Amino acid sequence: MKKVAFIFPGQGSQKIGMGKDFFENSDIAKDMIRKASDRLGINFEELLFEENENLGKTEYTQPAILLVSAIAYEIFKDKCDIKPEFLLGHSLGEFSALVAAGAIDYLDAIELVHKRGLFMNEACFGGNAGMMALVGLEDSKVEFICTEQRENGKKVWPANYNMDGQLVLAGIKSDLESLVETFTTAGAKRAIVLDMSVASHCELLTSAVENLRPYLEEYIKDEFLPVVSNVSTEIYTTKEEAIELLASQLTSPVKYKQSIEKFASKIDLFIEFGNGVVLKGLNRKIVKVPTSNISDMSSLEKVIGEINE
Repeated sequence: MKKVAFIFPGQGSQKIGMGKDFFENSDIAKDMIRKASDRLGINFEELLFEENENLGKTEYTQPAILLVSAIAYEIFKDKCDIKPEFLLGHSLGEFSALVAAGAIDYLDAIELVHKRGLFMNEACFGGNAGMMALVGLEDSKVEFICTEQRENGKKVWPANYNMDGQLVLAGIKSDLESLVETFTTAGAKRAIVLDMSVASHCELLTSAVENLRPYLEEYIKDEFLPVVSNVSTEIYTTKEEAIELLASQLTSPVKYKQSIEKFASKIDLFIEFGNGVVLKGLNRKIVKVPTSNISDMSSLEKVIGEINE
């Protein structure tokens, strides 16, 4: 049997209809969606399966993505008893990883990330916050430009290290917009200000850190399977570590690329749980270790077969 790692996507992977095949074919999915709806007072069937504007709002996006990832994992676990070498998520996905690691109940996690989205919105409200996707520049060059611009009074930070030549920035939207030409002149193939009103993983979210901390202290359990931190790229397994790392994650860049590179040699297969193949696409450009995705019943059966090959 192959050595595997479980990975979980973050914001940006959401899509109307995600999880519907699970819902239509699994009592586990039906029960989890019903309980999540009762817990938050949100109709997750409508949020996930019917056209609406809420799915794009971070306080709804985060619990929706986590719920679908948790459903995919629970159905998989019901059919395949395999212990991962480690678990890893991209930003929000780290909370999904903690659910699968046994660090937090999925209903507590759904409430936690709903609060996380609200706190992020509050921290950025009226602050002209935003994010920018950069393609084609080396990390060191982007970091140098950001440091130089902060010394000149602009508020811009590296936020997501996705893969070589793809980095997402966060900060004040008008500052990001003013730097499009700077980055293209420096050699960026693309510098696109994203349609977002929050600035994830930067100092603009400082006020959200202390707001989130009490919920982390309440809901995180004492011990769990090994999870790789977005902040440190190190494995952690205790409540104390989780609280500090997840609080820091709000204002620190997501080191996804570095984490995948660091731990890929320990496994034979990455398994992505949740909608789409966002992380599968990134991993293909980072390492040679294959990645499979579980987003419906068909892909679930395929992955179980791959594990046993």
